[in-house]
Amino acid sequence: MLIRKDVLNLTLPIVIEQTFVMLLGVCNTMMAGHIGEEAVSAIGMVDSINNMFISFFAALSVGATVVVAQQIGQGKTKEANETIKQALVSGAIISTVITLFIWIFRDILINRLYGSAAQTLKTDAKLYIEFTLLTYPFIAIEQISNGILRGSGDTKTPMFITLFMNIVNIFLGYVLIYGVNFRILGYVIDMPSHGIRGAAIAIAVARLVGTAIILLILIRGTKVIKIRKMFPFKLLIKTQKDIFNIGIPAGVEQLLFNTGKLIVQVFIVTMGTTSIAANTIGMSIATMINVIGSSLALAATTLVGQYVGRNDIQGARSTLIYLTQFATVCMAVIGALFFPISPWIASLYTDSREVIRLSSTLIRTNSIALLVWPISFVLSSGLKGAGDTRYTMTTAIVGMWIFRIFTGYMLGIVLNFGVLGIWIGMYTDWVVRGLLYCFRLQGEQWIKHKIV
Repeated sequence: MLIRKDVLNLTLPIVIEQTFVMLLGVCNTMMAGHIGEEAVSAIGMVDSINNMFISFFAALSVGATVVVAQQIGQGKTKEANETIKQALVSGAIISTVITLFIWIFRDILINRLYGSAAQTLKTDAKLYIEFTLLTYPFIAIEQISNGILRGSGDTKTPMFITLFMNIVNIFLGYVLIYGVNFRILGYVIDMPSHGIRGAAIAIAVARLVGTAIILLILIRGTKVIKIRKMFPFKLLIKTQKDIFNIGIPAGVEQLLFNTGKLIVQVFIVTMGTTSIAANTIGMSIATMINVIGSSLALAATTLVGQYVGRNDIQGARSTLIYLTQFATVCMAVIGALFFPISPWIASLYTDSREVIRLSSTLIRTNSIALLVWPISFVLSSGLKGAGDTRYTMTTAIVGMWIFRIFTGYMLGIVLNFGVLGIWIGMYTDWVVRGLLYCFRLQGEQWIKHKIV
């Protein structure tokens, strides 16, 4: 399959950016994994909560991405710059409210969701969530800013920022998780190990630094967009409505979708520490494998949005089909590469043979299931770029709550397949939603929701 130049130019920086986004979590999980099964399990438990809200913020950013992409497609640069301000302010307010709410109920949340877990796990989980939830506003602002830059066609700036965030996270993570003790120029540098607390502090500082940098870039301006006269701020109802007409359905989709994933995580907690650790490691490796697919999904939102903004419907459709086919080829190749080396990859996270064995099984089944991943996620992202977020919201809820949770519960709990049964339920969800998106793309309803 030939690689289109416009897709390559837009997607390659996104691939690099998403690789570093993935590494933020993977490096923390790897470093914490060598502290013990309890540490990596606690991070997995908390990340099930964190990812629910991170995905919600990312979905809200889709509203800004789509509006900006369609405005840029029509050459409306001034309107795009106003959209930036409106999106950042609303995102900051929403994320701050969520942060305060979760902070108040953080202990209750851990106890209610993971009451069956060992006390040491719950203690570590409470410690990790206290630091990471404070970064929600930074995550929201960064996600929205990155989405806006991608919507304008600038994918290189988010790439460089995410690279720098990783450098900060890895350096601080190593120092704070393990501690250091060495002599230099006659001085002794001695920092104690902070364990899981160190992992949380490192990723929090990295997110703070990334947010500060991207805001500075938006204020100084790029070739296309620039924040002008942030204060005094005036709320523009029409712009906010355009953003939230896309962002709210996408946000609700991700919130309910990840709530379902959280329920599935609760199922896994009842299976014991080994299953929790294997699921956490498996999900971390799956994120690594999915980098190219996730990048093509993000590119689909921007490219389809810009085509729709130019009223080139055939171009939007053909580009989305091309991206889905290209993602399928890429995922098939990557799955074939990871299938034989899954035990070695899992061993980078832990020394436990049982955890490595179970993680390897999960990754091998995932490598096969990747063949249907693009029709579920790349097609969905492209439909969002056209503004068709209510349909993707409905199908995601149906796929998660009827197929993933029900199938996962029956196979994992009732039929005693364990965590593998939970993952098979996930693959069932991918197939169902993918087929629904294929049918949607064949008609004309998906194009009737353009914003600009």
